[in-house]
Amino acid sequence: MTNWDQGTPVDRAELPARINTYLAAHLARDIDTAVAAFAPDATATDEGRTHHGREEIRAWLATAGTEYTYTIEAVGARTIDPDHHVVVHHLEGDFPGGVADLQFKFALRDGAIGALVIEP
Repeated sequence: MTNWDQGTPVDRAELPARINTYLAAHLARDIDTAVAAFAPDATATDEGRTHHGREEIRAWLATAGTEYTYTIEAVGARTIDPDHHVVVHHLEGDFPGGVADLQFKFALRDGAIGALVIEP
């Protein structure tokens, strides 16, 4: 089992290219590129809901966060092992609470994102 609280701090440039590609596409709202970073049978979990496969992930990405206006900034990253990485994002906006630090927990499989969990 992966201990997500462990790991070695790294510069984002040191993360696997697939993660950086996804993050840049996610921020740019480039859904096609973001979805292509996932394995065909990947999962993405956000706000307690898990989306299975690229089509569900595409639908989630098309609507995720659109009801709010916010800024997002990567404030840290760490590598747990070669297949598990965490990127912490700081958000500020008009969502409930107004400020949040979210961990994007990536599990890679065969060079693609096999699972992504976004949680505080």
